[in-house]
Amino acid sequence: MPARRVGSDGGWRTVTNRRTPAESEETADGDRVGVSGELTRDRYVGSVDLTHWYTPVGRGVARTVDRASTRLGPNGSLILTLVIGLLIALALSVAAAQVYDGVTDAEGVAGLDQPLLNFALTLRSPWFDTLATGYTDIAGPIGMPIVAVAALLLLSISRRSWTPVILIVAAGSGSLLMTIAGKDLIGRVRPPLADAVPPYEYSPSFPSGHTLNAVVVAGIIAYLILLRQHSPRTRVLTVSLAVFFALTVGLSRVFLGHHWFTDVLAGWMLGAAWLALIITAHRLYLTTRRHRAQGVVSA
Repeated sequence: MPARRVGSDGGWRTVTNRRTPAESEETADGDRVGVSGELTRDRYVGSVDLTHWYTPVGRGVARTVDRASTRLGPNGSLILTLVIGLLIALALSVAAAQVYDGVTDAEGVAGLDQPLLNFALTLRSPWFDTLATGYTDIAGPIGMPIVAVAALLLLSISRRSWTPVILIVAAGSGSLLMTIAGKDLIGRVRPPLADAVPPYEYSPSFPSGHTLNAVVVAGIIAYLILLRQHSPRTRVLTVSLAVFFALTVGLSRVFLGHHWFTDVLAGWMLGAAWLALIITAHRLYLTTRRHRAQGVVSA
């Protein structure tokens, strides 16, 4: 704290303002939570400023969201951006359905479907089947919501912010809607039950919902965590764990005979696209927060 001069018996003396330990702790805590924490802790990944847009298109979108935030507020504009992003993601699901016949041509990617399933059959054993079933259930309709709710509660309470809630809920909801849209549009039959490990699944096969969940929900949780990590090594570890989880969940679906490889491939690709849109929406939110804190008004 800066020193100040005060009068004393007709003269002047210098007094240094010192914070008590409690005051210092409160100030440090304020830099970690709420909007202040978002601007000081979430804005940078290493030396990369997430609120800096390098292209004219990016800067134009940022200005548009800035203007929307004057009416809706930062959280409102974040939700609106996510809704628009979800519409784009659903359009991608429809596009995937339209090109489905192309990618499942026997000479194309799906030429791997039956050979990979046949290879998976050679790897099975009772203990490995049980292990793979338990592992894949983490990304299922019961396991993934539990993980998502636990993560959003922990992150939102510790950071005193609604942003983790909005992002994780958006990630899970978008994944669910994209899965439903793809299955309704395609209606692809799963591999034969004779080649599957129980418990059996009977819903349409394309795309793999477990894989979509693993990419999007685990991906957004990893993203929120690495924003507060300072060491490059820990950030790489966090990303690596999320990628490993997404890849192995997808492969477990093929191993168990619950999906064809192309179902999983679609889950990886659509999940990555939706995750990228969510991260972009968060960057726009941070940009809006920074401009409001600096008193910048978009023209």
